[in-house]
Amino acid sequence: MDADSQIQAEFTPFFRVYKSGRVERLVAAAATTVPASLDPSPGGVSSKDVTISPNVSARLYLPNNTPADKRLPIVVYYHGGAFCIESAFSPQYHSYACSLSSRANALVVSVEYRLAPEHRLPAAHDDAWEALQWALGPDADEWLVERGDAASVFLAGDSAGANLAHHAASAASKRGLRVEGLVLVHPYFWLKGAGDPNLEGAWGAMSEMDIEDPRHGPMADGAEAELAGLRCRRVMVEVAEKDVLKAVGVAYREALARSGWGGEVELVETGGEGHVFHLARPVCAKGEELMDRVAAFINAKREGSVN
Repeated sequence: MDADSQIQAEFTPFFRVYKSGRVERLVAAAATTVPASLDPSPGGVSSKDVTISPNVSARLYLPNNTPADKRLPIVVYYHGGAFCIESAFSPQYHSYACSLSSRANALVVSVEYRLAPEHRLPAAHDDAWEALQWALGPDADEWLVERGDAASVFLAGDSAGANLAHHAASAASKRGLRVEGLVLVHPYFWLKGAGDPNLEGAWGAMSEMDIEDPRHGPMADGAEAELAGLRCRRVMVEVAEKDVLKAVGVAYREALARSGWGGEVELVETGGEGHVFHLARPVCAKGEELMDRVAAFINAKREGSVN
């Protein structure tokens, strides 16, 4: 049997890697994209695409229902997809980011990062940090410079994207930068006994990192110092009752609380629902409630600071 037909690693239902190096992607729908538009969406949001570097790009979302001199919260959003599928430009994430921008009245930066297995981790983690640096730096797009509030920056993501949001916050903290808050929706981190066995079996094809690396497993032994050093004021962790990763989100919240970190952490659970249900059914009552919680978290005012 030739190397081009011998499977080296498989991550069901996403991809196979053959011994020749050929990658076969099994989810064709995840490659579908939709264009940005400066014409406002039904929710009154304009969008445009920007190139950050040869490896990283983003789609920006700006609500049009606020005075031009009003500074808006900045939400840097990382899409989910097990580090290997989906896109900031997919119909699902375009619709979600439009709604988030409208409901939270926030300037959203939806990040397009490199995917495994063609780009093994920590490529996505590196891209997540690069996108945040750009959004807060002197070369940021004019929407961010003229309309964004650099004192009200949030990092958010779902599933693997929540992992990347945490990593970007940790990378910023190590460099003395503070963000206002983290929104981690149904987060995926490595947790012994509670991970996805399919992902763990394909980890070598996905990543150059050890599966217990703090970038992937912030609850692993010896990683609490990194949690304690997070320079953000507030964290919201959202879990779903029927999600196989519920225990991971709960463990992250508990690890953060006992680490000595000085901020506020809130755990929100949605009953009767599974993993990222709000993306599959965004207009359902519980999806609407979840969006309202995120918007309220972004717009809440807190006194004082942490770290």
